[in-house]
Amino acid sequence: MTQPSAPLNVPLTSATATVANSRLAGISLLVFIAAGLLTVICAVIWGGVSLTKPPVTWSAFLDGKTTKQIADSLADTPMPQAAAKLERGLSWLAIGDLGPRVRQGCARWLFLSDELTVYRNAEANALARAAELAQVKNRLASQGIELLVVVVPDKTRIADQLLCGLRRPAAFEHRVDNWIKALPGVNVLSLAGDMQDPQERYFLRTDTHWNEKGAATAANAIAQRLREPGGFELPTPTLHMRTEVSAVVRRPGDLVRLAGIDWLPEGLQPPADMMRPTRFIEIGGAGSGATDPAAKTGDTGDDLFGDTGLPSIAVLGTSFSRNASFIPFLETALGTRVGNFARDGGEFAGAAHAYFNSASFKDTPPKLVIWEIPERSLQRPLAGEPAIWPAVASK
Repeated sequence: MTQPSAPLNVPLTSATATVANSRLAGISLLVFIAAGLLTVICAVIWGGVSLTKPPVTWSAFLDGKTTKQIADSLADTPMPQAAAKLERGLSWLAIGDLGPRVRQGCARWLFLSDELTVYRNAEANALARAAELAQVKNRLASQGIELLVVVVPDKTRIADQLLCGLRRPAAFEHRVDNWIKALPGVNVLSLAGDMQDPQERYFLRTDTHWNEKGAATAANAIAQRLREPGGFELPTPTLHMRTEVSAVVRRPGDLVRLAGIDWLPEGLQPPADMMRPTRFIEIGGAGSGATDPAAKTGDTGDDLFGDTGLPSIAVLGTSFSRNASFIPFLETALGTRVGNFARDGGEFAGAAHAYFNSASFKDTPPKLVIWEIPERSLQRPLAGEPAIWPAVASK
């Protein structure tokens, strides 16, 4: 009788290992699913998480809105959040992926994918916003209030030499110019032409916003436009400022946070921007002293017009107006105080809607409204802009 040779045992050992690994993978998956289910149950029962937003209708169920609400609610529970966070970090470390909202260009420059997105009905959306803004201009003019619209160019437009493999649609080349043409009679300033020096950087590398060079350039361009013959008569009280440059600080970028990798050690994240923040110091007057740039760029609230210097200029807009000391740069360039009513995430009309409904506007209306609008907001799907009109009309 022939005895089995030793090499014939190798397949049996391999099969045994395969079975063991399969069991381990199955048990791990069951534990993961059970842990996820347990966290969801705890979040719904004790965490106040609501799977759907009432009312739940048959039409909402058929078009998928109800299931999307459930999916979004489940994604906010602890287990999925932790898993998503881990996936983001591993994807970045393994293959350099930054998720759907952030794209990487040359030399670790990051860009918001919204600036590369072609929206459905893009031109119609932009024209609708132009028509609404023209109506606001007329309503403000009827109250003796002037309007200056300021369009902030995309980072992908100004820093296009750093896009490398990223493609900015050719249709975006003239979208600001075309939008301005749809606003006859409205004073509009496009900042793109003031940010063309190839030796300068106007935006932060890991952030969607401009740096202090970009903010100062924008402020000076606005002041120049307002001082043009026949332009706006700058009000009193006058303000005199001097500036000092602070020590170098690390400036975390919002695109790193948006990519979901800000929890990684600094050495594993894209290198942060290093900057020397400007300090603004008022010269003379009751308010003399160092000015905290963070305070100057923050949300000043409705009580600002109750301060000693009553601003006649109100700035509406987005986080661009709340970053890189834009407001102090603008106040320095204009020589007068400015009320900052911009809002983070305000997009096209968020700040305008809030301001035109505020006591500040109704009780102490300004003489001039500076409305800062990012280029990337022009063609986005409409999101409630018509709500502006009743507020303005009610004045």
